[in-house]
Amino acid sequence: MTQTLTLQPTTEVLQGLATGQLGTRLLRAVRLWVLLDRLYGQQPNWSESLPNKFHYRDVRDRLFALTHGKSDASTAQELTAQCSDRRCICHRTTRELIFAPQWNLSESVWESETQYQSGLSAQELDELLENRPFATVHRSIRDDLKQLAHLGWLKHVHRGKFECVSPEQWPQLAPVVNSEEEQTLLNPSQIRQLLPILESVSFVQPNLEIIIEKLWENLASNAPPTLAMPDEDRIFIHLDYILSAATQDRVDTYQEQLERLWQTPSSGVVRFDYNLADGDTVAIVTYPVCLHYVRRAKYLSAYGLDPDGVLNWHNYRLDRIASDRLTILPWGDPQIPRKLKLLRRTGELPNAATIRRELSVAWGFNFYLPRQLLLMRFPRAFARRYVDDTLRHQTFEAIAHSQLPELIRRELKDPGERERTLQLIDRRSPKDAYYRAWIREGDINVLMRLRDWRPNGEVILPLSLREQMAREARQELTYYQQD
Repeated sequence: MTQTLTLQPTTEVLQGLATGQLGTRLLRAVRLWVLLDRLYGQQPNWSESLPNKFHYRDVRDRLFALTHGKSDASTAQELTAQCSDRRCICHRTTRELIFAPQWNLSESVWESETQYQSGLSAQELDELLENRPFATVHRSIRDDLKQLAHLGWLKHVHRGKFECVSPEQWPQLAPVVNSEEEQTLLNPSQIRQLLPILESVSFVQPNLEIIIEKLWENLASNAPPTLAMPDEDRIFIHLDYILSAATQDRVDTYQEQLERLWQTPSSGVVRFDYNLADGDTVAIVTYPVCLHYVRRAKYLSAYGLDPDGVLNWHNYRLDRIASDRLTILPWGDPQIPRKLKLLRRTGELPNAATIRRELSVAWGFNFYLPRQLLLMRFPRAFARRYVDDTLRHQTFEAIAHSQLPELIRRELKDPGERERTLQLIDRRSPKDAYYRAWIREGDINVLMRLRDWRPNGEVILPLSLREQMAREARQELTYYQQD
């Protein structure tokens, strides 16, 4: 008889399949565990009947009932609504899968351990347990096979084909870590060094507070007296963040809602009231894609109706959201633009990969704005101390004075702008340091970085930005001429 894999859905097993991120990947970890059980655990298992080199369709036809749709273009809601076989795995909840009789798991013990390992609240975990992990699109499960290959449980051959691996090639499952072993992961001195850093950045991810609290408990109970309460801190970290405690709580609520929304198979659209810089408040309906922190604030990058009512990308500062909570709209809600619904039906909703790609193209988080060529001049001594060998963006790089005319002629299409820039360059010293980059037009965070370099950094291009910096410098000078 072929060797089988006995793999209970314990917290430790799921944590391993979630690569340590059980709080945000519980549903996927459950799908991976089910697939492993079907591939290697049940008798007879799929590894005995699958073709030597199999496609996703071979798994799909074994996993789902005959009434389950096979179209890649169908949404999760459409697939489950059309599936009339209530025994199909698409109708089974996380709770039903994990606490099936054959696994003999205590619900109370499992939930307690999972809350501890994941940082999920009891309410959040309960909602995930009532979710249906396989009520998702075929693309998600196809990606699950790729993840199993990445983890070593399958071999990815080529063009969507996979091979099962033999028992001697099965990856080592993560062992259960007892409290004594857990304490050896970091010694008290390392914990003491790590805590100030985590506390300084905990506003970015509120779940860090749980980790920080447990580390303090560990330090208090295990560290020698000389380490537990040091006389003074010698590492100071300061990140600009301008929110009051009350506003921070509200922002954390938005972030918690978004992270929970992103854990659901079909994600969703949100509605909120938003305070514009001019003081007006507008209603926003948008598809949230990712969060980011830049310089002083957290932003939500989303695709939907922007403040001008146009279907477009936009970045929203979380502290400028005026609603107490985000409103989650079901996809059937008439407030959601038809084009956004069409993108969902065709599987073309924007994703974080799009943002990551655009961020690599130009400097600035307003990734949806046109890009412009940035050309900077610095005194050589200043550049050597503060600019050379620093990483601003992958397009930010030094360029020789002799190479500037060719760059300008190639990139500037407007004859007047090109001639004016060439004249500027001709009047600048070849001994100075010059840097080029691609930036996003009007990105405020890039502008603030350039302001920080004043008066030693001269903006040569874009000319519109050069003129803006000149106006600001003249305005600033008036403050000092009044004495």
